[in-house]
Amino acid sequence: MTLTVGIVVTLVLLLMVATVTDVRDQIIYNWNTYPGIVLGFVLRWFDGGAAGIEDSFKGFLVCGFLMLVCFVLFQLGGGDLKLIAMMGAFLGFERGIEALLWTLVLGGILGSVVVVWQLGFLNIVTGTVRHLVKMWQARGWVPLDAEARRPLKQTLFLAPAGLIAVLIVTYDIWRQGLLL
Repeated sequence: MTLTVGIVVTLVLLLMVATVTDVRDQIIYNWNTYPGIVLGFVLRWFDGGAAGIEDSFKGFLVCGFLMLVCFVLFQLGGGDLKLIAMMGAFLGFERGIEALLWTLVLGGILGSVVVVWQLGFLNIVTGTVRHLVKMWQARGWVPLDAEARRPLKQTLFLAPAGLIAVLIVTYDIWRQGLLL
């Protein structure tokens, strides 16, 4: 199922808004995602008819379900869930799954960069070595105390990662659209 440049541009604009609010307010607003999901269905219907809307629903349901699992098991935010479901509605099943995977990988990388930026590489290494020494001395697992766990609770900004992911998985569409 092919996508048009117009559909991808619309999704990118919605993701740009979500990126700003996610970074600024640490929230992805419903006023962005709910109309975006509906718009994804409508645009895919106009672009591809029954096949387009079927692919859109598959992308929405599969991406939404996978993020629902992450929401339940890993306490990801509800806005992240709706954002990825919206991406699935626009991109369809195959590109939606690919964008979801890229989003999670890039979100993890961005989150790690933020933690290293905030704590400093040397502090992370020395803290890790100290904890390994404690485990060696205890001859077993030693849980982290609350202060050591604080940086691990870093908020992931999935909207910027989703924006980059969509640009990656739609590169061929951008390239084709610019060449016309």
